[in-house]
Amino acid sequence: MKKLFSLLAIIGIVLASNCSRIPENNNPIIGIWSDVEVSEATTAAKKKTLRQEWIFNDAYLGRYHQKTNGSITFKTDFRWTYENDAYTITYPGTDMEEETVSMQSGDDASMLADTEGNVMATRE
Repeated sequence: MKKLFSLLAIIGIVLASNCSRIPENNNPIIGIWSDVEVSEATTAAKKKTLRQEWIFNDAYLGRYHQKTNGSITFKTDFRWTYENDAYTITYPGTDMEEETVSMQSGDDASMLADTEGNVMATRE
């Protein structure tokens, strides 16, 4: 019985040590990207700040936050893929549309722009 237990333990150690590693993802989109819109104050309403934030991680997933005046009003997870210098962002489980963006470098910051060239977010 001891020999059988020892054999099973050795097989278990060999199988556990031979597991393959997940390849490292060093895509430059990984990090926090944001867009801030500020509406001017009027006599009927005070100033309103709308901030959108995308947090991309190395597992091709991320978290999207929408904040109004500093309070989170909407958040969801998203998936992203990279193909032909374009990133496709999908928001499963929501009615948000799929977005296709590309990374562009400006004078002092990196930006994500949609297919028409409109800036969607800048890197923080």
